[in-house]
Amino acid sequence: MRSAGPLATVQDLGRRAWQHMGVPVAGAMDSLALRLANLAAGNPEGAAGIEVTLGGLEAEFLSPARFAVAGPGTGVRLNGTPVPAWECRKARAGDVLRLDAPAAGARDYLAVAGGIAVPPVLGSRSTYLRGGFGGLEGRPLRAGDVLPVGLEVGEPRGPVPPTLRPDYAAGAPLRVVLGPQEEAFPEEALAAFLAGTFRVTPRADRMGCLLDGPRLAHRGGADIVSEGIAEGSVQVPGDGRPILLLADRPTTGGYAKIATVACVDLPRAAQLLPGSEVRFAAVSLWEARELLLWREYAVGRYKEGAG
Repeated sequence: MRSAGPLATVQDLGRRAWQHMGVPVAGAMDSLALRLANLAAGNPEGAAGIEVTLGGLEAEFLSPARFAVAGPGTGVRLNGTPVPAWECRKARAGDVLRLDAPAAGARDYLAVAGGIAVPPVLGSRSTYLRGGFGGLEGRPLRAGDVLPVGLEVGEPRGPVPPTLRPDYAAGAPLRVVLGPQEEAFPEEALAAFLAGTFRVTPRADRMGCLLDGPRLAHRGGADIVSEGIAEGSVQVPGDGRPILLLADRPTTGGYAKIATVACVDLPRAAQLLPGSEVRFAAVSLWEARELLLWREYAVGRYKEGAG
């Protein structure tokens, strides 16, 4: 690693089996981008790769390798020559890969054939920064790090179909399913949540984003009996400012949740930056489920080589 930029970490799809013990899932913020980068490179979709936040990563290949970058991917260069994202490329020993900050969005994902083979912790290679474990010594990558790569187990696939690539720059509303504490908010607050425009504050990281915009009042108080928190939950503390919870979210929380972002839109939520505008649009649980099923059908076809 010549340079890791503002924040680069090893991530896979997280450790979901330990939430009952209070261990956050962590894992890739934009799990779809990591999965597709892995598939393009010929890896199992859950292999560990590098999550690169706001670019600045420069790495030298110490041996020949295949790689793929997915995400906004607007600033990828190999030996100074731009290379496209969302498809597998080959590198020779000594080649230098650079990822600059994307024009839209926050995070790119670098998959290397064989996967990043750091030791798993609790069944995952993901870095959980707040806990200081997983990934490479539980910390962000830095210049001088040498990352082990596993054995190649599959063949690379063709470019990821454009229909599978999220439009990170479109600014479309995030689709949400209202609840699970929808009844904790008066009609005026629900209307303001769905009609208003929010802005991501500087208090935004892998755990979640504090949003500024219309204040959302509660019928009673903001507190509920603490319960499990899903990725994409939008909880509203007593000051009325919603918090969108993401990959490093805690396993439980005691604030009422006005809505949950549909899984199909979590990749776009994961790419929000401080200053980004956010709007929400309600869909039913069945619509959210159908959208996800169609996306997973398309991922499955790509995985099988059917386009």
